[in-house]
Amino acid sequence: MRIRDLGVIDDAVVELAPGFTAVTGETGAGKTMVVTSLGLLLGGRADPGLVRRGADRAVVEGRIGLPPGSPVAARALEAGAELDDGALLISRTVSAEGRSRAHVGGRAVPVGLLAELGEDLIAVHGQTDQQRLLRPSRQRGALDRYAGEAVAGPLTRYRAVYRTLREVSATLEELTTRARERAQEADLLRFGLEEVAAAEPVAGEDTELSAEAERLGHADALSSAATQAHAALAGDPTEPDSVDAGTLLAQARRALDGVRGHDERLAALADRLNEVGYLLTDVAQDLAGYADDLDADPARLAAVEDRRAVLAQLLRKYGGPAHTHGQGTLAEVLEWAETSSARLLELDGDDERIDELGARETALRAELAELAAEVSAARQAAAGRFAEAVSAELAELAMPHARVTFALSRVDDLAGIELDGRTVAYGSHGVDEVEVLLAPHPGASPRPIAKGASGGELSRVMLAVEVVFAGADPVPTYLFDEVDAGVGGKAAVEIGRRLAKLAESAQVVVVTHLPQVAAFADRHLVVEKTSDGTVTRSGVKVLNDEERVRELSRMLAGLEDSELGRAHAEELLAAARAPRGR
Repeated sequence: MRIRDLGVIDDAVVELAPGFTAVTGETGAGKTMVVTSLGLLLGGRADPGLVRRGADRAVVEGRIGLPPGSPVAARALEAGAELDDGALLISRTVSAEGRSRAHVGGRAVPVGLLAELGEDLIAVHGQTDQQRLLRPSRQRGALDRYAGEAVAGPLTRYRAVYRTLREVSATLEELTTRARERAQEADLLRFGLEEVAAAEPVAGEDTELSAEAERLGHADALSSAATQAHAALAGDPTEPDSVDAGTLLAQARRALDGVRGHDERLAALADRLNEVGYLLTDVAQDLAGYADDLDADPARLAAVEDRRAVLAQLLRKYGGPAHTHGQGTLAEVLEWAETSSARLLELDGDDERIDELGARETALRAELAELAAEVSAARQAAAGRFAEAVSAELAELAMPHARVTFALSRVDDLAGIELDGRTVAYGSHGVDEVEVLLAPHPGASPRPIAKGASGGELSRVMLAVEVVFAGADPVPTYLFDEVDAGVGGKAAVEIGRRLAKLAESAQVVVVTHLPQVAAFADRHLVVEKTSDGTVTRSGVKVLNDEERVRELSRMLAGLEDSELGRAHAEELLAAARAPRGR
């Protein structure tokens, strides 16, 4: 792993070899070098404050060896990455402005892909993980993770039914609580539909009635005008001496017919006069018929106005988008009636739907209870095995008499589901409340680890849990960030020995301040800070045997060249390297 311009680091190369690597140094330096860098490579949050002062960006590059058939390799290749002799190259760049870029196998990728790959590459554990382990939800998650498919299978089915039940219950509650509103809406729709049905409107009827009312209201004037126009065109029988348009047109036609043979142009005009004559005759006849048909009927006019008033009321109520401006048409009224009929059928069917949903909710609750019981049984079976395995690991960590147990309980809730004769609370996780209990020594009552474990004991419980997980859900690399905090003496030696044993099957990297732990490492890295009075820089160094004795002496006595400290350091190394040390 190469680091450039991260924090106070100019340029450093950290080689995390297989086996057990210990990282030590001044307080906080190792964490910055290893934990932060690996966190960035594995999709952690990019903080511009990580960039070294004066630099425009920080870069972390990693080369990860992958075994044949690795799911990480398959996922990287799927994303377009290329492998370099079986190794995957990953880089992360963070700018001083906070922008972040990620590359995998030479291909730019979303940062989320780094986190996805990281789940199968490395397990990072620190003091914050210990605090999370105190939460019941995390303890339940740890148990489920250990149980594997025995819990995961029924829990997946449980969650599918749980989601469906929530949807059905939400719909049922909405229909039930809105019963009064729905009844009021149905009454209004029913009244409106009855009003429209009683009127029996026809699309376009309002336009026709408007025209008829206009005609009937001016019948006398229309009749007089038509009669006068007919007299002007065809003559008035009561006035024989009057001159009409027909007579004048006939005179014009006779005048042209006598000479039309002498000029084609004049002949064409004579033909046009003939056409006008035919048209004038037709119009005169139509005017006579119009006048005869026109009837000033006050009763019909009153009936038309009454009908228009009924339709106008419908338009005001149900025509147009807002149904209030009187600007709509009868087509819109009929459309409202069609839509409202469908809505009324839906509202009238809600009671039946409520019954159906109620029956389905009952069935889903029963199915959920069966699945919850299956999940609980699988958890209970796994809890015994998990507790026994963790207790065995604690015996290897200088807690030979400690016993870990899991307490699975349920909370009564009248709104819950029926299970084993009780009505219990339930959620997306099932019905179980899970709590890890610790009895650190014989005679001690099991107590929640949040109350019954000291800081050192909690560190060892956490390590024991991870060692158990290493067998059930292995990852190639484990990074422990000061999980040995609060531990010293023999317990620290046992932690170092247990980490060394874990390193036989996985790569283990430990950031530690305990010489007893660092002594068991196969490889020892130290982070050193230097300063010229104005600029502080850090670097990483791989220690040889002599340098390792000096570093362990410093960690033990605060002095690299203390004779007693060196003697103790050499003793620690000798004990760690002895066959019984592993």
